[in-house]
Amino acid sequence: MANETSREAYSRRSTEYIELLGSMAAVHPADRQLVSTWARDAGDVIDVGCGPGHWTNFLADQGTSIRGIDLVPEFIEHARHAYPATDFTAGSLDSLNADPGSVGGILSWYSLIHYEPEAIQVPLLEFSRVLKPGGTLLVGFFEGPTVEKFAHAVTPAYWWPIDDFCTELNAAGFDVVESHVRKTAGQRPHAAIAARC
Repeated sequence: MANETSREAYSRRSTEYIELLGSMAAVHPADRQLVSTWARDAGDVIDVGCGPGHWTNFLADQGTSIRGIDLVPEFIEHARHAYPATDFTAGSLDSLNADPGSVGGILSWYSLIHYEPEAIQVPLLEFSRVLKPGGTLLVGFFEGPTVEKFAHAVTPAYWWPIDDFCTELNAAGFDVVESHVRKTAGQRPHAAIAARC
């Protein structure tokens, strides 16, 4: 199962990941601006696949009502210790602890990159289930010319073309609001899509 494989892989390298990427200092300024702007109007937010919790805490500090969920227990333990005023819960993206139509926004920042293409509808449909009518999803991922697996440092991940990911979002009941691609020298191309339920 992809979820279990990813959990084990990130658990093994959690300390390294937290040190390298577990702070807002590691975040590109354009990403910080994009997510901050989206969150202002999102309402109650779940940060799905929150990792070490830095994004969750960053948005909480800006006044967003938010909680973080991640499958990796080491990440949740770190987040609770580092950001004790913010709510963090261990759990799966495939089965969120939220009532139908109860959430204003979902941030899925690189939390879907390890899903096989044939399984991507599982979390997307779950996001659609818990979002209120008019609620929004912001998803970040690696952009590429085709849907293709590549050797990510932790565990295999996938490139997605914007159009292909938009098709998956539409199939899960979302309307795409906007998309962004950022290409920075020496880094993998990045994409972000905002979609409304």
